[in-house]
Amino acid sequence: MLRQATALAHPNIALAKYWGKVPGSDNAPAVPSLSVTLAGMATTTTVIFDEGLAHDLFELNGASADEPSRQRVVALLDEVRSEANLSLRARVHSRNDFPTAAGLASSASGFAALAVAARAAAGLPSDPAWESHLARRVSASSARSLFGGYVELPAGEEGQQRFLPAKPVAPPGALPLRVLVAVTTERTKETLSTRGMNHTAQTSPYYRAWVEHAHRLFARIRAAVLAGDLEALGVAAEESALAMHASAIAAAPGVIYWLGVTVEILATVREMRSSGLGAWFTIDAGPHVKVLCAPADEARVKKVLEAIPGVLRVLIASPGEGARRVDGALL
Repeated sequence: MLRQATALAHPNIALAKYWGKVPGSDNAPAVPSLSVTLAGMATTTTVIFDEGLAHDLFELNGASADEPSRQRVVALLDEVRSEANLSLRARVHSRNDFPTAAGLASSASGFAALAVAARAAAGLPSDPAWESHLARRVSASSARSLFGGYVELPAGEEGQQRFLPAKPVAPPGALPLRVLVAVTTERTKETLSTRGMNHTAQTSPYYRAWVEHAHRLFARIRAAVLAGDLEALGVAAEESALAMHASAIAAAPGVIYWLGVTVEILATVREMRSSGLGAWFTIDAGPHVKVLCAPADEARVKKVLEAIPGVLRVLIASPGEGARRVDGALL
């Protein structure tokens, strides 16, 4: 007997950054975050529950995934099996149409798609809030990709194991926004996000200051989204990104995700602004830079970014939909 379903989810870019976990929680974030879900990049995932399997299999981009990645998939599948009173093992096929494990939120879209596909394959009804909660327990940022547009994920509380999904804040059209992703490398990053944030929390003298300041930045960014104020959003998003990376760089040893070209892009974005072109940067745990601008400025900003030595290509995305079931199997 086979039970299968396929789902698609988009990565999200945190405007108010998530960096740090609550001790003693079920993967709850230490700070509130706010993101925009991006059309233009996607993960497609098929889950097949098969009575002929002895254990779960996970294939990513056409190849067997490493064991730590498989175990994270198994953890989410186990939650679904428990909910559905199901004992079947599963084959999971997942594919990203953008670089994987390189700071472009592939785990966010991946686990969001997995939560939707696994519950559908198990015969459970769609429940985005519950799927967001399940996804968060293995990848906190993936909780936000269950929803479209602008999405917040509240901070957790120490020692509490509780229902903690992401929540929609505003629809995709709340701001006239384009996100241009300057891709700087095809390699996977050396320090994965969970390891980097845990090391930062344990060793950085700036981590506590980051946690305190992040709440204020989140409030400013949320207010800017609701007001439709792109400039206020861009200014606060830059502050959030730099504060997050400052805490990581100050760890012992420092967690440095940037390449030389990353710094060149930051300088170029500031030069664009000084010349009157509205553009603001943000950077997640990786070397790529995401540049925020109005749709009317998209072509000019793209041209400037493509001219920077070391920029491999520029992807263009706009606010998009949340995770959803789609027809067909990815095999």
